[in-house]
Order: sequence, then C-alpha cells, then structure tokens
Amino acid sequence: MSASKVEDFDDVSRQGLPDGWAWATVADVGDVELGRPRHPAWHEGPDMRPYLRVSNVFENRIDATGMKEMDFSGVFDRYRLEPGDVLLNEGQSPHLVGRPAMYRGEPADVAYTNSLIRFRANTGLLPEWALLVFRNHLHSGRFMREVRITTNIAHLSATRLKAVEFPVPPTAEQHRIAAALDIRMARLDAVDRTVASARRDLAALRKAVLLDAVPEPEQWPAHWTATMTGKAGTVELGRARHPNWHTGPKVRPYLRVANVFEDRIDIGDVKDMDFSGVFGKYRLEPGDILLNEGQSPHLVGRPAMYRGIPEGVAFTNSLLRFRASDDVLPGWALLVFRRHLHAGRFMREVRITTNLAHLSGARLKTVEFPVPPLDEQRHLVRTTKQRLASLDRIELGLDRATRHNSALRRALLSEAFSGRLVPQDPADESAEELLKQIRMEREAAEAERKAARTAARTGRKAKVDTIPPLSASADDTILADGEQATLPLEFSS
Repeated sequence: MSASKVEDFDDVSRQGLPDGWAWATVADVGDVELGRPRHPAWHEGPDMRPYLRVSNVFENRIDATGMKEMDFSGVFDRYRLEPGDVLLNEGQSPHLVGRPAMYRGEPADVAYTNSLIRFRANTGLLPEWALLVFRNHLHSGRFMREVRITTNIAHLSATRLKAVEFPVPPTAEQHRIAAALDIRMARLDAVDRTVASARRDLAALRKAVLLDAVPEPEQWPAHWTATMTGKAGTVELGRARHPNWHTGPKVRPYLRVANVFEDRIDIGDVKDMDFSGVFGKYRLEPGDILLNEGQSPHLVGRPAMYRGIPEGVAFTNSLLRFRASDDVLPGWALLVFRRHLHAGRFMREVRITTNLAHLSGARLKTVEFPVPPLDEQRHLVRTTKQRLASLDRIELGLDRATRHNSALRRALLSEAFSGRLVPQDPADESAEELLKQIRMEREAAEAERKAARTAARTGRKAKVDTIPPLSASADDTILADGEQATLPLEFSS
C-alpha cells in the first residue's frame, strides 16, 4: 500500500506500521456481506428465524432483547451467523456508523438484516483482531469519512467498507495484542456501562423533579387555570427553506433544529437566509420558547428559551415558536415543555415520516398547559431550577468521565496499533506471508467453486444430450414435401 494510503489511517499510521506488519484492505482479509432486506411478504412463512438488526448491536456487545423474526426460506444459510463473525452498523448517526460487535454464538441459529454488515475473517486472521481494528476505526473517526447521508441517517455501504485499509500484524502478535487488550478494554467497557446506568438514574431523577413541579393534569391544584398551549400563548411554525433564498438583500441568521437542545441554544453553526419582506414575522424575541418540530420521537418538542443571543435572528420550519401570553412567564412555559418532554407527552402527538417524528403546530396547540398565579410560577421556576442545576452538575461529571474513558480507549488502541503494547518477536511469521497464504487459499477456493459450477453446467448439458428422441409409432407416416396428412376420424369435422 502506498505511503499516502498509510497517512489516511490515523495518527499512529502516519508514522508507518511496526516491523513485520502489512497493509491490506478489509476485503483482502475477510468476506463482507450485507444482511437481508426486510419485506412484508416475509413476515410469516415456513422457515421463521430470529434476526439481529442495528438496534441489537452496540460496541463490543450484542443485545438480543426485542429480536424480530422473518421467513428465511431458501436463504438462511447465506445470512446465518457463525461464532466469530463481526457485525457493523450499516446505518446510524454518523459517529456511530460502523459500531462493531462480535457474534459469539448467542443466541443460536440467528440471521441479520441489511441494517448490518457482516465481516467473516479468513483463516489466519484472528476475529478478535478484526474487532479491534474496527473499534479503532470507529474511535479514530475513520468510518465517518466513508459515510453517505440519506434522510438524516448516515450509511456505510459494504462496498466502501471493503476498501477501508486494514493493518495486519503476524498471527502470533495478533493473539498477544488481543490478549493484552482484553482485560484493559473490558475495564473501560465496564466504566462505560456504569456511566450509562448513572445517566439512566439521572434521567429518572430529572423527570421526577419536573413532574413534582408540573404534575399530571388530574393533580393540578384547584386554583390553577387549566388550559391548552394554544391559549396560553401563540404558536408559530418557522419559515421554510428554499434555494432561491440562499442569497438576497435581507440575509439574516436563523436557528434550526440542529441549534436547539434542551434548555440550551447552540450558536456554533448558524446559517443565513434572505428574509426580505418577512423578517418581522419570524424574528425571535427574548423569552420565546423554541421546540423541535422534527426529530427522533423521544426528542420531538425538545425546548429551549431564546435569550437574545445571537441578536436579530429568525427560525425555520424545523422549529416551533411559543410566545407566552401576559399571564404566563417564559420560564414557566419552558418548565412545562420540559416536563412534557420527559413525561413522553409530546410523543403521543407525533407523526412519523421518512424516519423522522413531527410535532405539528396544530397538535402542539391542543396539548394541556397549566397556568398557576404569577407569583407561584416564579416560585416554582426558581426552586425547580435550583434542583435541576444540581442534577446538571452531576451530568457534567458524567460527561467528563465519558470523555476521559474515550481518551483512554483511544490511547490504548494507539499503543496497540503502534506495536508498543506487547513485545514483538522477530521469529514470528511476517504478515506478508500471512496475506500470501490468505490469497492462495481464496484463489484455491474460488477455483474449486468455478470447477463446481462448470461441472454443474456440463452435467446439465449432458443430461439434455442423452434424452432419447421420440420414437415413431405404427400410425406415423413420413410424408413427402408438400403432402397433406389425413386427420384421424375422431379429429375430422
């Protein structure tokens, strides 16, 4: 492989490979196969089998919870998983595309769909090594350079995966590195699981705090006014985007769904558009609440308050704007919407199109909205903000732990791929010899398959050639050219 190709791998590879290693591509060292598509016609049939999909495959972990079944009549052997197969996510959010896990035989007799790509290592390549390479590609961002975006989902095609570079150490060194990394990576994975569990507990606490401030409608105090969102303020959908408005005399910045997080507006990537004649309608004012109109279902309605930064900004139709009436504090409106988000209230109003959930302005207007007296609103906003702030500090600590763990994992993988994690042994058979053996075995297997196909075609032709001709019966008469045969009596008119 060329030096420029080496430079494309990661920071370690820019310095070249360790002695005895060699570059290959994914296709050079294993078989790559996309899973079977799903189809309504296969929802039932004579050969129903369980299958894994992208929601079952996490990094270095397969979760069989919620597995579906499909009819695999006539094709199960093609899509059946074998222990040691590595599954990679074909479609996901960009930073998760290619997320790999090894199938280790559980659950048994399982297939996979085309949301996953299967890598099956050739003889001489340790499947655990392949898993480490793919984890390194995931964490170094290598897979992200191969993705293509469709309907907000990133895809890594099997064709592109086959061409991705693959570092190959000697077989013996693969075993040493895999063994050394196994314990270390397991510890880091355990930390990730602990952090994930803490985040779930934190989410439950946050929901409890919000439900304590804004309970279910049947628990609202009698002195609160029960109304709907559309009567507690005005609801407006943002302006649609159009190529004709990319330039113009009144170009203004605008916010979109990518800028609006829960209780936070990110202005790191704000776009511009021409708002000639309509800027006043879509201009944001401090105190406006923005809610995500289109997102994944559990994030639809995610709200944040616009507090005046950046100035002179509008919003697009991926967002809904709520502007509170005089008897509703903007902070109270934000609290109500955060409560609805965490309680799953918005999810009951969504409609799904092209893998995105949408919350229309009309549906948002009908969502229940409590209005306490203004003094009580101020008190609830202040006390709830204090309680949530303590949870936010815990979450920041979890974020730091996640970043630290990720940095340790990258450093550990960097050591492994630089040849510094375990001692090298000059007596090991070189990776070039391993690749040569793999090529020879693949060529022999292909020649065997070709011979089998040729034999099958020859057998079919021989069978056709040996079919005896139809024998003439006693009633058959060979006619001279142009002579008319007389029909038997039963066919005469």
